[in-house]
Amino acid sequence: MKLTDRLSPRLLAIVDALPLRPGMRVLEIGCGPGAAAREVARRIGSGHVLAIDRSRKAIEQAQAACRDEFAAGIITLRQVAAEDFELLPGEEKFDLAFAVRVGAFDGRHPAAGEKALPRIAAALKPQGRLLIDGGDPLRELPLQR
Repeated sequence: MKLTDRLSPRLLAIVDALPLRPGMRVLEIGCGPGAAAREVARRIGSGHVLAIDRSRKAIEQAQAACRDEFAAGIITLRQVAAEDFELLPGEEKFDLAFAVRVGAFDGRHPAAGEKALPRIAAALKPQGRLLIDGGDPLRELPLQR
């Protein structure tokens, strides 16, 4: 394992708290350089992670860091803001979505959150959940369906 593959203790606690199981489809919102996406992908085995971020630079960093997972089809990356996210035609819905330090969900950008929540809800399976940091260590945001 490379030093750059290690998660910070805070991020590790967040990934540990996610209700992950093999084969899940997981959406990470605000993936940054992809550290959590790689760890989630490792834990869900034959599942899939779609990691999104509004920042082109973050997606470029994640592309470099997740090169092997991307090549294996385990992780897909997409540059898009949460409030603009939608499934691509034919794309399967997700079991779980999570976000760490994303202003649309943590109260820093409430207008973006009002737009993002219905989009994320639409991308989740009926029992899908949206978890964000700020709890102990996570909390669930209620979704209107």
